Amino acid sequence: MQKKIIHGFHAVLARLRRMPDSVLEIYVSTDRQDARMKEVLQLAEREKRKVHGTPADRLDGLTGHARHQGVAAVIDAGRSYVALEDVLEDLREPPLLLVLDGVTDPHNLGACLRVADAMGAHAVIAPKDKSVGLTATVSKVACGAAEVLPYIMVTNLARTLRDLKDQGVWIAGTAAEGSTDLFHFSQTGALAWVLGAEGDGMRRLTRELCDVLVSIPMFGSVESLNVSVASGIVLAESRRQRQMQSA
Repeated sequence: MQKKIIHGFHAVLARLRRMPDSVLEIYVSTDRQDARMKEVLQLAEREKRKVHGTPADRLDGLTGHARHQGVAAVIDAGRSYVALEDVLEDLREPPLLLVLDGVTDPHNLGACLRVADAMGAHAVIAPKDKSVGLTATVSKVACGAAEVLPYIMVTNLARTLRDLKDQGVWIAGTAAEGSTDLFHFSQTGALAWVLGAEGDGMRRLTRELCDVLVSIPMFGSVESLNVSVASGIVLAESRRQRQMQSA
């Protein structure tokens, strides 16, 4: 069993709602008795999960002194595993995927998961090397998205991109020198957006495997965007085009 600690109301509540059987134990602050804490306790009771009233200093130790909001949970992280094939098989619309190449900052990943979930992406994919896993910080920043949106770490990102291409998924990378821009690029079909980390960007092979490079129009004085902001922009445009097509 692969145990992991998550913390914060969003992460714990999302896990209880989506995969209650994977929640092994819940630790709650004895100092909090507000409405949000009552919601956690009621849901835990309904799902028959163990709850421990815990002093604040022990919660601090469990979560590495993170901002836990008075609640943490021990989960079976292995129960979160979802294969990319399973995701693609169950879809009722063309896949919309986010691929992150080399994002190692947990705050950036958490924010990417949050915007990907908000824009209806079906999964986030990342290579196992030079990428951050689903840490407690990621779960906290993602505000529950890490518990519901598949985050699939693959051994060989190049092979995964080739497999997606074989299944008819168009691979679009973001680059300032793209051959087209975001607002003139049709995004209603099967699509995987590929974004690299700030500074280094996509690795050479990842870039070469993209079917198209797309620029994000910039109208102000800044020359680059945080990866989570860029993810939100491209996914929002993809979702807008899909909504327009179905209207």
